[in-house]
Amino acid sequence: MNPNHSNYHDQQNVQNVQKMREVLASLPPFCRQFFHGISEYTSARTRLAYAYDIRIFFEYLHDTNSYCRKMEIEQFPLSLLEQLTREDIEEYLEYLTYYEKDGKTYTNDERGKKRKLAALRSFYNYYYQAELITKNPAVLVPLPKLHEKEIVRLDADEVAILLDQAEDGTGLTEAQQRYHKLTKIRDVALLTLLLGTGMRVSECVGIDLNDLDFKNNGVKIRRKGGYEAVIYFSEEVEEALQDYLEQRRHMIPQSGHEDALFLSLQNRRLSVRAVENLVKKYASTVTSLKRITPHKLRSTYGTSLYRETGDIYLVADVLGHKDVNTTKKHYAALEDERRRYAADKVQLRERRKRTEE
Repeated sequence: MNPNHSNYHDQQNVQNVQKMREVLASLPPFCRQFFHGISEYTSARTRLAYAYDIRIFFEYLHDTNSYCRKMEIEQFPLSLLEQLTREDIEEYLEYLTYYEKDGKTYTNDERGKKRKLAALRSFYNYYYQAELITKNPAVLVPLPKLHEKEIVRLDADEVAILLDQAEDGTGLTEAQQRYHKLTKIRDVALLTLLLGTGMRVSECVGIDLNDLDFKNNGVKIRRKGGYEAVIYFSEEVEEALQDYLEQRRHMIPQSGHEDALFLSLQNRRLSVRAVENLVKKYASTVTSLKRITPHKLRSTYGTSLYRETGDIYLVADVLGHKDVNTTKKHYAALEDERRRYAADKVQLRERRKRTEE
């Protein structure tokens, strides 16, 4: 790696820290203590998500509470937290279902509400445990019950169709086909890598050229949470990557993007959003396919790996799940399928032939 350039993940952290400072400037000063307190065990990205969620809560209070309306959000005192009741927080959750702000409409399903309430609980809990407030109404509000979503995965023929689309470009508009000639080798390599390893899009776009190891067919990635891991790929993935690398050698990256594996047409590191749009573009040309997102490609790989190996711990490790229970929850239907399959595999006594009477 060029020593003059920080890697993708370090750049993302710097951006998150800068955004965090902007959000903090719009919050009451006492919030700084909370974010400083959780900095040792949370990532900059997690703290930023908390900050956005807590800001929504304070904006809600400012817009709907007669006491809070009299002052700017930056002037809210810490004592405000213990003046609020369980009912106030329940009304806030109801508000999150649908609200308008600056001409935009926002909605939250049960998952969105659960995340925002969890952030608020952590926020309250910090000040309560530090004995800076005497009441903790947030803990009295139960987290919304989540209904399990069916995990959408691609069948083997659908995987082949998607890769064929990336290779051939049939079904694309005339304008898209002009770009496709320039990007198809990259797009096939990127989709093959995602489908062949189950890595997250953020992990994929963060790959640098020197992270690839073709001697062992491995690639070093930075996992969610910041730790590094090496995951391995098949000869099919290797072939697609080598094809792209031949093209990549003739590209002249923009300054600061020299190390990036996947480059855009502007010769900059591909963004997460660009990959999401790329997947959507090819999937939309095949009407029979389910609504495909990059995460569906990850689920597809996890499903295939579990069906082939039956090893849920291996699937958890390869997908980068810190807790195997997360994996078990996602692949519970497959576990049940395997249990049903096992039911007839153990024979206790030799079956007796029925004699016709």
